[in-house]
Amino acid sequence: MIYLIRHGQTQLNSAGLLQGRSDLPLNEAGILQAREAAAFLRENGIVFRHVFTSPLIRAVRTAEIVAPEAAPVSDERLIEMDYGPYEGTNLRRLPPEVLTFFRDFVHNPAPDGMEQLSAVVSRVGEFLEEIKGLPGSILISTHAIALKGALEYLTPESGGSWWSRYIGNCAVFVAENTPDHISVPFQLL
Repeated sequence: MIYLIRHGQTQLNSAGLLQGRSDLPLNEAGILQAREAAAFLRENGIVFRHVFTSPLIRAVRTAEIVAPEAAPVSDERLIEMDYGPYEGTNLRRLPPEVLTFFRDFVHNPAPDGMEQLSAVVSRVGEFLEEIKGLPGSILISTHAIALKGALEYLTPESGGSWWSRYIGNCAVFVAENTPDHISVPFQLL
């Protein structure tokens, strides 16, 4: 099984700012969220054999808390979307071009300087193909847009519907993983 988790909260999350690739640690709420996710997974008998994480400290620390039994392996393909010049933008005061993009991800390309969503799907999908069929329970600790990219890759029939869904800090999705197929994920937590 593959378990995909969004990292715990950081100060930029709580301030309502686009965090992207800013490398900030979990705040106290984020540490608590990761501990709660760890407890839930342990209570359900889930022990991780493999742990993969974005290189950003918030995802690494979430993985360390959730799966202390396995050393995390960092992979650049799991990093958050590159927001370019919009990094740190207040979500309540978005520039018009970003607001247009966020209102309809499917029909509007990312503004100049931002990574395109198709690139996120491609890099995360490439990673998923590499771990397809890996034995044992797998944890992937990543970010909201990268996680949505994984969900889009695994459910191409969604037509882009994952982009507009809210995925909270430490939300967990699970999918069956066989050598031939990774199943449609569902939200576990």
